[in-house]
Amino acid sequence: MSDSKTLRPIIEHTPYQTQPTQNVHGWERIGSVAGGVMMVGKGLRRGGIFGLIQVAIGGVALARGFTGHSAFKDKLEQGRQEMNSVRTKIERAGAELKNLKTKAEVAAEKAVKTTG
Repeated sequence: MSDSKTLRPIIEHTPYQTQPTQNVHGWERIGSVAGGVMMVGKGLRRGGIFGLIQVAIGGVALARGFTGHSAFKDKLEQGRQEMNSVRTKIERAGAELKNLKTKAEVAAEKAVKTTG
């Protein structure tokens, strides 16, 4: 018996096609769109190299507002997470050093009592 309908797995996305998570929400998105429109308009009216720069910045702001994702904000968050991770490791190391110091003091007291 052959069945003309074969089952194939559905691949929703590959690692290179993943959609970035939204990290820009609410008023921040609205502000990005509004600011982007304003910058593009000013850049087009101005013209020249500085106008082109304004259009490019406005385009980035528009893209940020429409997609709800900011790569710069993503990098800032990664840096913040790394800093928190380092802070946690330093705090653990400090607690471990404090524990070792206490143990050393106790051992020194015992050594003094046994020799004295």
